[in-house]
Amino acid sequence: MTNRSLIINAVLLRWLLLVLLLGAAAQTAIAQDQPSSIASAASSIGQIASKAGPGIPAMTVTTNAAGGQDYTVTIQILALMTILTLLPSFLMMMTSFTRIIIVFAILRQALGLQSTPSNQIILGLSLFLTIFIMMPVFDQVNSTAIEPYMNESLEFLPAIEAASKPFHTFMLAQTRESDLELFMRISHTAEIATPEDTPFFVLAPAFLTSELKTAFQIGFILFIPFLVIDMVVASVLMAMGMMMLSPIIISLPFKIMIFVLADGWALIIGTLAASYGY
Repeated sequence: MTNRSLIINAVLLRWLLLVLLLGAAAQTAIAQDQPSSIASAASSIGQIASKAGPGIPAMTVTTNAAGGQDYTVTIQILALMTILTLLPSFLMMMTSFTRIIIVFAILRQALGLQSTPSNQIILGLSLFLTIFIMMPVFDQVNSTAIEPYMNESLEFLPAIEAASKPFHTFMLAQTRESDLELFMRISHTAEIATPEDTPFFVLAPAFLTSELKTAFQIGFILFIPFLVIDMVVASVLMAMGMMMLSPIIISLPFKIMIFVLADGWALIIGTLAASYGY
């Protein structure tokens, strides 16, 4: 186990010990309902903390050999926890999740099913398909950023920069030039020599806009065969004089049957994967 892992474990164990001691002190104070119990519990915590030796400094900034600044592990853990809170936003703005879940939502509406499959099933299928599509990017991030950082051969900030490069390449390959030009103009960003020099804050909204366009294009193609079935059923019902009967009720089993016979789920999942080059 590396020194960085040992320090992280020491910080976590120290916080866990402090929480357990505070919980025991609170329970003792409530049970006895005496101020002296709180004082004795506090003194006990102080004695244990004093015996534990000097703690890890909360914040330490050191200058490395390259002239940059390195932060202590506690600050790095705080930054990591902050990033985890923003993980849903990163999932939607930097991966294939947006395109996949929009296509599945349009498919459900085209079939005429309001709640089947449920939102949880669509979300789970979208997450797994996103993991499969993004696996090469995740592997590259792991090999170029996470493993070197855990082996202490790469510092925190260079690891973040190395982890962003595979995502930058993936997002740039799926972004239209028109969307990039739009957000470059809106943000008043100076002209760049190559697309690889696109700033991340410009690439992220451009990538999301391109994903929305592609998702709606796929959804439009999906809607056409089901719309034809609805029109044929509506025409037959009108010709039979059954105008009071809803065409949606009659066309629903036919749409489900055709979708199943055509192996629709495999076709749609394969099309989504092929749209990313798989």
